[in-house]
Amino acid sequence: MKAKVIDGAGKVTGNRDLPEELFGGEVNVPLMHQVVTAQLGEARSGTASTKTRSEVRGGGKKPWRQKGTGRARHGSIRSPIWVGGGVVFGPKPRSYSVKVNKKMRAAALRSALADKAQGEAVWVLDGFSETKTKAAAACLKAAGVEGKVLVVLDPRDENSRTVDQAFRNLGNAAFTLVGSLGTYDVLAADALVFTKSALDSYTEPRTQKQEATA
Repeated sequence: MKAKVIDGAGKVTGNRDLPEELFGGEVNVPLMHQVVTAQLGEARSGTASTKTRSEVRGGGKKPWRQKGTGRARHGSIRSPIWVGGGVVFGPKPRSYSVKVNKKMRAAALRSALADKAQGEAVWVLDGFSETKTKAAAACLKAAGVEGKVLVVLDPRDENSRTVDQAFRNLGNAAFTLVGSLGTYDVLAADALVFTKSALDSYTEPRTQKQEATA
């Protein structure tokens, strides 16, 4: 697997090999779906709430006697079939989180990255020094990067602030830190752009760990 390396002007200056253990392997769609569902569930606040007939104010008295009025039988004006009554099976505060272990999350992220790598949608931005949005848009256009772009930054790199300032106002750009890269972020983007330091930070420790355990 390879990623195209582009400079600040969007010119392709070369290719960079992507580690097979991080960007290779089979794309496991069911696993990615399970992990993405869990991630979206964790992002939900789960605070929606409705009142049942026992919680709605009023309705303690029977509205009219059971027989002899010619009207239908009712025991409370807060019955769910009345306007202003309680809600049947309405939402209550709850947690939407689903337990997914670390190995599953790692495997799903690897599948998402493999999908992008196989589609030649992984780029490495090296040497970008402009702070203008116009320069960022021109860079992506010259490189042929289209659609929604996920820019992965390294918080320890001083140049990340420059890249963030330039790309932030692009309508099709989203950002994440290399340590927070998730399956949903990768799948939601059409192109994945790592800064050079971000890709180094993501690949080197994991590659060293793989070599140490081999």
